[in-house]
Amino acid sequence: MSFFDKVMSALTPPESAEDRRQARERAQALAKPGDWLSQALEHHRRIEACFELALNAASVAERRAALRDLAMMLTAHANAEEAVLYPAMANEDSRTSAGMSYEEHAMTRIEMGGLETLDPMGQEWRDKLGHIRGAVLHHVYAEEGERFPELRKAISPQDDQRLTRRFVEEFDRYMGREVFEAPRQMAAEIPRQQQARGQMQEGNRNPPRNWGAADY
Repeated sequence: MSFFDKVMSALTPPESAEDRRQARERAQALAKPGDWLSQALEHHRRIEACFELALNAASVAERRAALRDLAMMLTAHANAEEAVLYPAMANEDSRTSAGMSYEEHAMTRIEMGGLETLDPMGQEWRDKLGHIRGAVLHHVYAEEGERFPELRKAISPQDDQRLTRRFVEEFDRYMGREVFEAPRQMAAEIPRQQQARGQMQEGNRNPPRNWGAADY
């Protein structure tokens, strides 16, 4: 049974929210401003916010736009990890962890692609996205709780600097720094958005301009 088969069996990941919080806190303590670890952690936070936006979007246009943002963030982040961090893990006698990480990314890409064939307003779409979110949260927990701290402790200061430079290059190659740093709707804004929608006529709903293009 693959990683995705195991985690997709439930909407919630096997570890608790408190487990994930503690793992992130420990990883953050090992990070340095602007280094590869601090950037990976920031990507993880952005990805989690994108999931919340997609799951709470109220219209077809908003769901497609939120899914587009999520897919862009997942792909850019995965590209950087696969090109830079996972090879470094394998070189530091962590081939098993590196192999699992590649597999987890591949299965996530496959499942994300499956969303394109589903009705964005249907329950099946929401359930599938919830399963993907659970699997990604588990993947993030494994990285923040074990894989990345082990890598940070194993590499030299020179390699640490090289990984940071290369991680930024690979992420920017797909996402672009301007896109990543542009203001975006975060999960904390969802309740306010929903309240505003409740005051609008049903036929006049329009997605916020900063959601991006409607087509995913």
